[in-house]
Amino acid sequence: MPAAALKSAPLPTQSTAQRPVLLDSPYAPVTKRPLPAGRPREWYVTHNRRLKAMRLAIALLDSGIYLPGQARDETIRDTAEKIGVHPPSDTTCRMVRALLHHSR
Repeated sequence: MPAAALKSAPLPTQSTAQRPVLLDSPYAPVTKRPLPAGRPREWYVTHNRRLKAMRLAIALLDSGIYLPGQARDETIRDTAEKIGVHPPSDTTCRMVRALLHHSR
């Protein structure tokens, strides 16, 4: 019997599933390293904002939201609540939409 016949059918993806695929929690948290000292406060604020925007953009992509027009502020804030992140500001929501725009 050929090896291809032994393989089971692949799991459904967001595009082929009949119902929305639920968000997966991270399997292992990333080990945190201290940020470099001596930078201006604004650098740390921007850095953390970018990290939060990336986490939210990844969670939105995993939940089937691929276009910036689909990611309203309420949707982004609901996703933040689901993944355990503090509610993002309007600026962070704009950054999330910009990341979704550039992923296309």
